[in-house]
Amino acid sequence: MEDKAGVFKMNTRKNNDLRIRIAEMVYNSKEGHIPSAYSIIDILSALYDKILKYDSKNPEWAERDYFILSKGHGCKALYVILEKYGFITKEDIFRKEKIILGGHPDCTKVPGVEASTGSLGHGVVTAMGIALGLKIKKKANKVIALIGDGENNEGTVWETALIAQNLKLGNLCVVVDNNESLAQILKYHDLNKMWDSFGWNVYEINGHDEEELISTFNKISFNYNFPPSVIIANTVKGKGVDFIEGHGHWHHKIPTIKELETIMRRLS
Repeated sequence: MEDKAGVFKMNTRKNNDLRIRIAEMVYNSKEGHIPSAYSIIDILSALYDKILKYDSKNPEWAERDYFILSKGHGCKALYVILEKYGFITKEDIFRKEKIILGGHPDCTKVPGVEASTGSLGHGVVTAMGIALGLKIKKKANKVIALIGDGENNEGTVWETALIAQNLKLGNLCVVVDNNESLAQILKYHDLNKMWDSFGWNVYEINGHDEEELISTFNKISFNYNFPPSVIIANTVKGKGVDFIEGHGHWHHKIPTIKELETIMRRLS
């Protein structure tokens, strides 16, 4: 899929195996948001492959970096990443009893989940609190929170933006999944200018280009005495499957077996 500026001309297929797994999870559990997970899976892959410091066998490791999925309904993407990197197992993904993976991530049940999210605007506040605590302790851990484009309508996001800039929480980075889901009812004129006006360092990138993602994350110093940073990641809702991309009726749709088979063919 290509937008007006051509930023999505490149078709990233690296994570199609993860997209297939997401579709399988949603079909089997009859719960989940496929398009929202597809728009962020390349971002999460870049983070866990090259950026974040963690120990999947010891998720509470004190030296770990923190990732918070404030956009909790996209959690199927986080679950398949946690499986890939050893926090959870295939049995956790598909189990029918003693289920730990819900429609929103639960930090009391899922190893590697730092905050229970789903109410939009709450995860980013939690991330700011963690960043402040780390600054007080003079610890160098990174804190990264991912929010949806519609989440920018929450007042808590802008309160966080004001406070984090005032406290110079440069160890905090917010990633905006700008998949234009909100544009169906309220289109932002310029997210870059909005965040810039709050004193944040602003980057705008193609959220499906892992090389650009990694390069941008590596530009950020994560120094807790500098201003915080925000990455506007331009993405496609439902990226990778043509009949899902950009279509609102797929937001919380559970695929039929025939649709699942078609999704898997498109991604193979």
